[in-house]
Amino acid sequence: MSVASIDVPRWDGPLPSYDEVAQMIDHSLLRPELTAAEVEDGLATALRYRTASVCVRPADVAAAAATLLGSQVAVGTVVGFPHGGGTTRAKVFETTELVSLGAEEIDMVINIGRLRGGDIAYVQDEIARVVQAAEGRVVKVIFENAYLTDQEKTAGYKAAEAAGAAFVKTSTGFAPGGATAADIALMRRTVSPHVRVKAAGGVRSLDALLELNRLGATRFGATATAAILEDLEARRAGDPPTPSATGDITSGY
Repeated sequence: MSVASIDVPRWDGPLPSYDEVAQMIDHSLLRPELTAAEVEDGLATALRYRTASVCVRPADVAAAAATLLGSQVAVGTVVGFPHGGGTTRAKVFETTELVSLGAEEIDMVINIGRLRGGDIAYVQDEIARVVQAAEGRVVKVIFENAYLTDQEKTAGYKAAEAAGAAFVKTSTGFAPGGATAADIALMRRTVSPHVRVKAAGGVRSLDALLELNRLGATRFGATATAAILEDLEARRAGDPPTPSATGDITSGY
């Protein structure tokens, strides 16, 4: 599934530095059909563009950790992805194994149905157990906002904060909708300043990234990493935008 790109006006504010933007990006390598060679190419992209992290499928964590050893690019991965419907015990086991393989950041999907059904205690306990299993590593909690009401969202965000999560995150990129400006604003005003906000799904342009950053997101899941950062470099140099940097890249997450 390809989530529609976020359509925003061209950014007309001050431009951040290259490193500031690169350190907001988790380069995403989560599509199910990616080959080992394609994952390696993606890891090379993350190294070349100096992103904050890569987010790989669980089976790719060991290889990613070996490739990125000694670099400043963190190894991220997913737990309970993409549906969130596994048992808490399975999510905890998955987290423990992935940490042992070299994962430094964990993006976990909540049990969406339990949140929609009002079982906040279940959701909070599950997040807390994954946080504990991560042993101090960054845990980002994916809510799949497209399926939730604002009341459900705010209850979930508060549960994530109470459970010790480092981030609340909009979406997997595989649901009918991804990040929205309204959701970023809601997330930012619901959680305390020490809990950060990650946008994922549809962030395929520099303009979208900068607008959502203005609203409070400080990390972004992206496949269009090269286009975003090359567009930033071109604008900082005073060059006109190129089609590859501003067009709708529909390759996924």
